[in-house]
Amino acid sequence: MSILSLFGCGPKKLPVYPTDTLTAHDGTEFSITFFKHASLSINVGGKYIYVDPVGGSDMCLAALPKADLILLTHSHSDHFDRTSVEKLCTSKTDILSDRTTAEAFDMEGHVMRPGSVATPRDYVKIEAVAAYNTTKEHLQFHPKQREDCGYLLTIGGMRIYIAGDTEPTPEMKALRDVDIAFLPVNQPYTMTVDQAVEAIRHLKPVLFYPYHYGQVEEQTDLDRLAREVEALGTTEIRIRPME
Repeated sequence: MSILSLFGCGPKKLPVYPTDTLTAHDGTEFSITFFKHASLSINVGGKYIYVDPVGGSDMCLAALPKADLILLTHSHSDHFDRTSVEKLCTSKTDILSDRTTAEAFDMEGHVMRPGSVATPRDYVKIEAVAAYNTTKEHLQFHPKQREDCGYLLTIGGMRIYIAGDTEPTPEMKALRDVDIAFLPVNQPYTMTVDQAVEAIRHLKPVLFYPYHYGQVEEQTDLDRLAREVEALGTTEIRIRPME
């Protein structure tokens, strides 16, 4: 069922956002809703975690459930939009953000730096993982010194890695026991198909969602990505429409 089928938003017809329902290792049921590009949410027992919520003209943010937690990976406009964040917040919402976003936009909440660990709620543990470019010609897009973040969430014993904007890095390759991985695959800003396959070889997640694709001239070859990941024999790939 689409998340938006539960909430009215006036006469304008809204898009249907796909939602996957999964079960964690301890039996906790949770669902992931895929909005677009890098924006998604995780629902655990009626508590909503939003990651990089950026609403456009086709998203009625006021119709969505309010956020229990909001995670912000970095300050680029396709990941951070203050208006969208504020529409999802209540007085009880906690925001976890990278240092640059917190400082530049005076965002109140938990400041996360690579290596930081937070347990803002009893149902989730959140670890910040460094996110940056490694290709020489692309270092300016996401420089390591800016301390952008990906996040590793543990829910019900299940480890969910949402990488943010990054290429394969030593910090990423060092992660272990990742169950679900969201890896960005648009060019020239994040991973190529070959880099994403390389990352999957190291992470060996049970389930892989490519995200952060589209909205650029150079389109990602998702068909080739799917073939090469499936050939590894370790990981299921699920492609959801997030353009």
